[in-house]
Amino acid sequence: MTSADLAAVDRIAARVHSAYPEEPAVFAERLRLHPAGCRVLVSDTAAITGYVISHPWHLGKPPALNVLIAQLPLPAQTYYIHDLALLPKARGSGAAARIVGELAVHALELGLPALSLVAVNGSVPFWEQQGFAVDEAAAADDRIASYGDDARSMIRRLT
Repeated sequence: MTSADLAAVDRIAARVHSAYPEEPAVFAERLRLHPAGCRVLVSDTAAITGYVISHPWHLGKPPALNVLIAQLPLPAQTYYIHDLALLPKARGSGAAARIVGELAVHALELGLPALSLVAVNGSVPFWEQQGFAVDEAAAADDRIASYGDDARSMIRRLT
């Protein structure tokens, strides 16, 4: 992902995650803080059909929805998948599973023992298929409540 892709990322986010709006500054900040974790999915027609925003973070303490984080923690305890969104035409292609696999490799390269995320939109079954489990210990965190009633903190141990 480059800064030139952010307008397309914002459009996809507004379409895929309309119930979870975030300001463009949130995506721009994550790209600035950890460009290696911000990627776009490009179709064979060169159109952006999906994206992922991810970065090192605190285990069990996801950032609240639509907030700037200013800096990444040192040391980090997990690799956080902030957002993974695919347009309908990209779904079912295996792209999401490939992206998660690439992020797991990246997390291990950074020396991080886990992937974590907040599942929304009833996506817990998808994430369970990717090896994640609901993190009950983080369930009471107010930041997770900012994602809605069905939001679940999830974790996938890598080591």
